[in-house]
Amino acid sequence: MVLHTSPFPCCCLSLLHRISWALIFPFYWLMDKFVASLIPTTNEKCQRGSLCWVLRFIFTAPIYSALCLLSVPSAICGFLLWNPLQLCRRPYIYSRLEDKGQAGGSILLNEWKATGPGKSFCFGTANVCLLPECMARVNNLSNTQARAKEIGQRIRNGASRPQIKIYIDSPTNTSISAASFSSLASPQGGDGPNKAVPAGIKRTTSMEYKGDNGSPNNSEEHRNPKAGGDFHEAEDNACIIRIGGEDGGQLSDPEADGTGDCQMETPPENKAEGQKGQTPNHKAKDGDAGSLDSYTASRESLVKVRIGDSPTEQGSVNNKLLHKTSMLKKTSLRKKKHTDEIFDHEISAFFPANLDFLCLQEVFDKRAAGKLKDQLHQYFEYILYDVGIYGCCCSCKILNSCCPCKSLSSSCPCKILNSGLLFASRYPVMDAVYHCYPNGGGTDAFSSKGALFVKVQVGCTPQDQRIVGYISCTHLQAEGEDSTIRCEQLNQLQDWLADFRKSTSSSSTANPEELVAFDVLCGDFNFDNSSSDDKLVQQHSLFTHYKDPCRIGPGEDKPWAIGTFLKQDRLHDEEVGTPDNLQKALESEEGRKEYIDYPTSKNHPTNQKVLVKGNGRRIDYMLYSEEGLYLEWKVEVEEFSFITQLAGLTDHLPVAMRLMVNTGEEEV
Repeated sequence: MVLHTSPFPCCCLSLLHRISWALIFPFYWLMDKFVASLIPTTNEKCQRGSLCWVLRFIFTAPIYSALCLLSVPSAICGFLLWNPLQLCRRPYIYSRLEDKGQAGGSILLNEWKATGPGKSFCFGTANVCLLPECMARVNNLSNTQARAKEIGQRIRNGASRPQIKIYIDSPTNTSISAASFSSLASPQGGDGPNKAVPAGIKRTTSMEYKGDNGSPNNSEEHRNPKAGGDFHEAEDNACIIRIGGEDGGQLSDPEADGTGDCQMETPPENKAEGQKGQTPNHKAKDGDAGSLDSYTASRESLVKVRIGDSPTEQGSVNNKLLHKTSMLKKTSLRKKKHTDEIFDHEISAFFPANLDFLCLQEVFDKRAAGKLKDQLHQYFEYILYDVGIYGCCCSCKILNSCCPCKSLSSSCPCKILNSGLLFASRYPVMDAVYHCYPNGGGTDAFSSKGALFVKVQVGCTPQDQRIVGYISCTHLQAEGEDSTIRCEQLNQLQDWLADFRKSTSSSSTANPEELVAFDVLCGDFNFDNSSSDDKLVQQHSLFTHYKDPCRIGPGEDKPWAIGTFLKQDRLHDEEVGTPDNLQKALESEEGRKEYIDYPTSKNHPTNQKVLVKGNGRRIDYMLYSEEGLYLEWKVEVEEFSFITQLAGLTDHLPVAMRLMVNTGEEEV
């Protein structure tokens, strides 16, 4: 399948589209600004009584409204030209970072030949709420363009940090705060955020260092450093530090322990610098580790690594490897509260290191999408963006017969927003298909919400067989509407998933040309596994084909799973204004109840909060399937993370999952 690198098949149509949009844009921008001036955020409400806010409101609103009226004639002319052009518009734009050449995805393809025991891949998903300004303010967010750039910076900052593995044999050390190691799975004493963690806990960071050549190492904590093959080479570059309890919580000597010439120290607090480059939604604070431009962090999220004996060499390496990290706690299997849990789970202040695939929702604003794409391209080589369709129903009905979007809503007069989906990958994209849900209701009917299906190549066998994976991203009907709409959309999603696998497969059982390594489905489902109003979708057959690592069964999540939808009126509270602060708040039950949205019942008087099981509304999902993989290959979850790195920039918590693809072979 040919990937579309431009929205139109010829330059003439692209030129006409630019002209039409140039006529529409003044009205669109002025109307957006005018409506936005009438919707204050919580930060602006605090300033409502100030003279500055009053003067700004008095003068800007009339000016925007007057200019908006003047731009109506040109907008009408532009729309009459723009709408028919949508018949020829392609459903997405594929972008590849050209200056990387063969130094990016091609090298990654050569790293895995399927000759060892397996390989891990990391997936992330987030609803980033990049709506037009007036719509974003309804969610208590503002400055969409600035937020888009900051979100991209933070994601690539977290994903490109080095891996440093830290094992703590005793939590009694005083050099590193125990707050960042808190976990829902482990019982803790005390009431504050700095609760004591019981002994026997093994903690480690989840970071990988990208070498100078731009190729990320693929070391994982479960790999044997003494083994040969594709895995031990990356492990040799990892710095493993052990902190013992016998020395009063001091860091152990790596040479004495036989773990190599690597040592770690926490930086003095008096060297902290202020954070730079924050948007108005996110105030700079000491210890904020979320921004790319912040070179300091709190003690829980910053380490230094020294390698080598020479002071000159140590200094150069320190300057190069000073990165912010988020400490993870990894409990041994026999110490876990739930003995059947075989993977790590955490609330992390950072996106996982070496993030391979990223799926985003609500990237609706085109200009914001461009800024976000430019930032993500500094880490991801392949990106699909501006996914969806536009135009009135008369155009959509014709498009329905010739476009990969099979069916469209007949209840909406015009699609003014795209699907909001964006996909980014470090591995080459082979095929991509988009489908639009035909039954969107309410305000969702004005957007082309749907599903994006992507096939990627992640390796190649010595017999030149391609190793591929399937990733699907979706955004279902918004909450508040009848859950039967979401149930119907899940039915369509299942059919589309099967059709995409069938249409893009070039293998047969007798002569497989492709080996399927994984099949992942993620996105904003807009329903949780706790609300009584969502019972219909909680029991959907989709969850029999795709596994949810956070789910025990219909209506019941695992105790460590937390909600991903934050209370919008509390987004800018100082207690959760930074990644570290939000992480600490969500590690306690009191903090989760205060800052995470909990289910309500339509049948309950005045929609009051109802006591239910769980830790809030978890509406962002990361699922994987064990069906359709190559022969005896199996996938296992290694890590699952709830991420706070986008604190203050969105009303959702991103989630990430690291999958290990086991081939069943032993490494030679």
